[in-house]
Amino acid sequence: MIPLDNFARIRQNKKVNTFNQLEAWMTFLSTDEPEMIIDLITHFPEFKPLYKDIYELCQNTEQVMHMYSKELQLLDNNTVHLMLDEMQAEIETQRAELENNKMKLAEKDNEISEKNNEISEKDSVIAKKDNEITKKDNEIAELKRQLAAHGIKQ
Repeated sequence: MIPLDNFARIRQNKKVNTFNQLEAWMTFLSTDEPEMIIDLITHFPEFKPLYKDIYELCQNTEQVMHMYSKELQLLDNNTVHLMLDEMQAEIETQRAELENNKMKLAEKDNEISEKNNEISEKDSVIAKKDNEITKKDNEIAELKRQLAAHGIKQ
């Protein structure tokens, strides 16, 4: 791989008549200077029909515009595909985050459920203790009544 812009800078130090076939092709692809084109055609006549085709193509504005519109349509399609791929990747990332959040939420729900069960058990223990206290209070009241009925003061 040879970058054409680097070749164009190096080419300035050489004459076209010293070019090999590869250098001639690279010059064809990288230059738009009329003097260089004429020099290239003079030493490499096989490029003349190619330059002629390019010249005729540039003269036909409608055909050039059609060519550009096809290229723009292709670019638009490629852009749409790229955007769809990016959106799909984003959706997949969000889907994974959502699943992760659902799992965390389920864990929190389980923790809350366990805490609620603990609270229910403690409420049950408290209710039993309240019943025992009420029984004891009733027993004390009964004993006081019996003592009062027998004439015994406290």
